[in-house]
Amino acid sequence: MAVVTMTEFGALPAVQLTAADGAQVTVSLFGAHLLSWKTGDGKERLFVSSRTPLDGSKAVRGGVPVIFPQFNVRGPGLRHGFARVSTWRLTDSGGDGGQSFLEFSLDQDDLAAEHAQAWPHAFALTLRFTLHGDALDFTFTVRNSGKTAFPFGVALHTYYDVGHLSATSISGLQHQRYTDHHLNTATQEHPALHFTEKHDRLYQSTPSLTLNTANATLRLDQHEFSEWVVWNPGQADAAALVDLADDEYLRFVCIEPARVDQKPLDAGAAWTGKHRICAD
Repeated sequence: MAVVTMTEFGALPAVQLTAADGAQVTVSLFGAHLLSWKTGDGKERLFVSSRTPLDGSKAVRGGVPVIFPQFNVRGPGLRHGFARVSTWRLTDSGGDGGQSFLEFSLDQDDLAAEHAQAWPHAFALTLRFTLHGDALDFTFTVRNSGKTAFPFGVALHTYYDVGHLSATSISGLQHQRYTDHHLNTATQEHPALHFTEKHDRLYQSTPSLTLNTANATLRLDQHEFSEWVVWNPGQADAAALVDLADDEYLRFVCIEPARVDQKPLDAGAAWTGKHRICAD
């Protein structure tokens, strides 16, 4: 039987879900931010920086920040949007048939005044985390509850704990076109992507990827997102980040399902993106 408890992560109010097999997620109400995912063997699968504030003063570096309604600066509003710095509500939870879940919601009435003024649209977001065995599913739904269309972009900016970057690779991207942080376009030629320097690449979506690390293999699937974003800051950029220890870039890689360009959602319509991570 699944157990749901209210807890704290640092100073952030959070919800912890423990499945019957011992798998566990911890989600902050601040940002509906997944801060920890442990599979039934007790292994932590996500990375959270030791230097990140955990008091709601700024977005958390690590875990899974929720990006909405814009990716990075691809829009006129707050960089990466307001969803990751807003307080969500726990609106549903449960478990049966070997699955257990938490569902969080955010709408325009939940926004701080400055965010509501900057993005004056009626909307409703739901984000459901579902545990089943060694897999974690995300179901992210955006609803336009207003009378006019609005544009939006989304991403689930997942930081994976890889142990050490030098032993990490990603397969499933061979022959895929990508754009890097210099806005150069190229094709992934090698069967596996390895990390020896900064990576900031936007790949066109493929149905699935495999993340290989020194002590784990994770399969990543997505549906209705249009890109994969692969990011690691490298040594120089990591040193410039005040919420990341200088050597912590060696411990993680970000792989995120995304729709980086804002696309319109008609009044009354909804969009749902799905993402699954499965530990082998």
